[in-house]
Amino acid sequence: MKLDDDAARSAITRLRRAEGQIAGVIRMLETGRDCKDVVTQLAAVSRALDKAGFSIVASGLKQCLVSEDEIDVAQMEKLFLSLA
Repeated sequence: MKLDDDAARSAITRLRRAEGQIAGVIRMLETGRDCKDVVTQLAAVSRALDKAGFSIVASGLKQCLVSEDEIDVAQMEKLFLSLA
């Protein structure tokens, strides 16, 4: 199943933001920033990636529900659990 254009754009935006955050974490490590600050930024990156993933799965579920194809419940469950 292919994501619709709006969902793909939204996910790409979130992932680019996370990409910038990861670059920031790398710079923090390279410059010897405090461990607490690094961990705080890593947590933010993790949340950004989770949101992107959940957005993609939710969009896929929505497409399954409105399409005439049968929903593969096991596949959708596997996708949700892969993000847990």
